[in-house]
Amino acid sequence: MGSRIEPNVSSEIGELEAVIIHPPGPEVENMTPGNAERALYSDILNLSVAQREYSELEQVLQKYTHVFRVKELLEETLAIDKARESLIDKILEAGEDTELREYLDRAATRDLAGLLIEGVVLQKNTLSRFLSKERYSLPPLHNFFFARDAAITMPGSVFISRMANSIRERETLIMDTVFNFNEHFRTRTIKMSGKPASTIEGGDVLIAREDILLVGLGARTSSQGIDCLIDIIRSQKNGKKYVIVQELPVRPESFIHLDMVFTLLDRDCCMVYEPVIFRTSNYQTVVITIENNMVSSIKEERNIPEALCRLGMDLKPVYCGGRTDDWIQEREQWHSGANFFALAPGKIIGYARNNYTNDELSKNGYEIVTASDIISGKACIHNYKKVLVTLDGSELPRGGGGARCMTMPVKRKPVSW
Repeated sequence: MGSRIEPNVSSEIGELEAVIIHPPGPEVENMTPGNAERALYSDILNLSVAQREYSELEQVLQKYTHVFRVKELLEETLAIDKARESLIDKILEAGEDTELREYLDRAATRDLAGLLIEGVVLQKNTLSRFLSKERYSLPPLHNFFFARDAAITMPGSVFISRMANSIRERETLIMDTVFNFNEHFRTRTIKMSGKPASTIEGGDVLIAREDILLVGLGARTSSQGIDCLIDIIRSQKNGKKYVIVQELPVRPESFIHLDMVFTLLDRDCCMVYEPVIFRTSNYQTVVITIENNMVSSIKEERNIPEALCRLGMDLKPVYCGGRTDDWIQEREQWHSGANFFALAPGKIIGYARNNYTNDELSKNGYEIVTASDIISGKACIHNYKKVLVTLDGSELPRGGGGARCMTMPVKRKPVSW
């Protein structure tokens, strides 16, 4: 791809033209049972298995679109003196560790990219450091392979998230620097203002249509964060917009983001986790209308599909885990059974392990093909009207996310509705 890319995503399903990913590396292995919870994990992943499974996702993507890796983008960006200096300043802004700053300043560009993602081991060269229980002076970014969360490509711009947990703040700083300095992209980033309570993460933001955003309100995205997003939308003179807010349960942790209970699959089809989307009356669905740079109405709807239908998007729901057994639904949702990523309308990627969910997709006209068949050339998504490409997933789902979580679209083609 020779010319610079202008990031633009106006739907969840438009044909994918470019995507950013981050294959899991040593930072995932730099974890112990003692720090797993602080790193937002409930278990420790087997890195070699996770990498093998992730490789399937990457190779499928490479068949159909331009794939960027975060670490390679970061290396290129850090070769620009201004970008390097700016990023180190932002990372160490609140810290007083002059020794760490000097260490990072001396590092070669390629080494520095690794250090900023994989962490810097704490040097035990003072009594305080010797007695410290910390292993790292700059902690590893254990969660970065969930590339979706740190930045959100919108129609015509890139919105930089504000993470709910400070352990992930460096991810947003890296993505902001990449988009502002790397020669592959021509864009402007939009950053959050407001108080620290104003948080929003990419897994909670779905672009249903150019004029419709879906946003989850839960453990990682706050009402204040959504208000900040609405203020940004209000400031843009681009016609009537709608923000559909879905309140989410805080527990269990599998409900961490909206895309764990709802994703879009095609022009007329969506994946839902029924107990939250249709049966949980305790959690509101709120539609906010923005026109003439003002919020013109805020009203409650029964659920997301009904709200979308009123706005001209009549979507047939496909049910995560099927409809007959609550236990099966719960089990498959836990392993990202509602989390799908679209390569194009009706061409989606998900985990093979969620058999009941995949059976529901089959009943709704989706052909099921394995990632290995796509990679080998035995199958091609262009030969199917509707297709689910299944990834092996024994280790990756234990990290708490699926195909959508692990991909950050940079550009999609417009959808003919």
